[in-house]
Amino acid sequence: MVIAQWFRRLRMRRPLPGAAEASSRPSGLEGRATGYGRPGGTRVAFVSAFVALSFGSVPLSADLAAAQSASAAPHQQVPSPIARPPLATQPVDPPAQVSSVGDVADDAVARQLFGRAPTPAPLEARSIGSYARGCLAGAVPLAVDGPAWQAMRLSRNRNWGHPALVAYLQDLAVAGRQSEGWNGLLVGDLSQPRGGPMLTGHRSHQIGLDADIWLTPMPDWTLSRQEREELSATSMLREGTRQIDPNRWTEQHARIIRRAASDDRVARIFVHPAIKEQLCRWEQPSADRQWLRRVRPWYGHHYHFHIRLSCPAGMDGCENQNPPPAGDGCGEELAWWLGPEPWAPSDTPARPRRETTLADLPSACRQVLVSN
Repeated sequence: MVIAQWFRRLRMRRPLPGAAEASSRPSGLEGRATGYGRPGGTRVAFVSAFVALSFGSVPLSADLAAAQSASAAPHQQVPSPIARPPLATQPVDPPAQVSSVGDVADDAVARQLFGRAPTPAPLEARSIGSYARGCLAGAVPLAVDGPAWQAMRLSRNRNWGHPALVAYLQDLAVAGRQSEGWNGLLVGDLSQPRGGPMLTGHRSHQIGLDADIWLTPMPDWTLSRQEREELSATSMLREGTRQIDPNRWTEQHARIIRRAASDDRVARIFVHPAIKEQLCRWEQPSADRQWLRRVRPWYGHHYHFHIRLSCPAGMDGCENQNPPPAGDGCGEELAWWLGPEPWAPSDTPARPRRETTLADLPSACRQVLVSN
């Protein structure tokens, strides 16, 4: 009862404090908000001189190097990516020209500044601020293609992260193929080159420690740039419901999420409540269920799961969330999410969200913005 009352109060001012969900819209239209799902997703046209392909990436570990020549896992009985109609490209204004801290006004709209920065800040790698209000120094790109992953939606220029995130994703991709029967990761948005608020989509993903992983496994071929823009991720729900589609959901889905959540570098993984329920039923009662504590139900997240790492140890200025509540999260809290209340329209009209300005971000983000 206490948990239900707590959520009822918070629903009047969604999103939940500190949750910083992957989508800017806490609704069932998450696939559209992120542009991974059905047609209509918001998209940004190619940034001029897209730089991700010209940079190196975090060096491959021995396991990664070995995986370069490893054969692909057996074909999985899950749907292939669904093609969607091409969307008209939209022009993007050129990056703001700023050369010193004094060039930028305090009331400048932060997403207009960080959303158009095409390259990373040449500073020591550092996640600054919180997941939904911060920036990223010294970002490195996740390679567009790896031995067990492919980056999607390249036009967004959002395959940048803190080196800790890139290393984690490389490890997960290879382990998933070698041990969990998952052919490889299709990786959605990480962060922008300098982090910060985005022009469209997410409210979080600002400090280089968040990543979206499609719930569609990597195909056996290298996707073209056009395919990476036009293919759609696959929802795990029955059409028009909030229930898992057993013809789409497989044990491999559960195993790759368990592998992702079992890593101590992870703070949280966001999934749709129906997926959380499926995981709670799947894991054996006698098994170590601590990884389920990190898997948090949230609106949307049925096309992908959202990984959030903890701040790297000793990183000054990086703000962790409070740890999830104790337990596996499969009890009263999940029952609330599976009921009607979270999905009922709020009685209180939504207030317009104020634009985040440069003054709202940590002061160190000014230097991140102007460093060249």
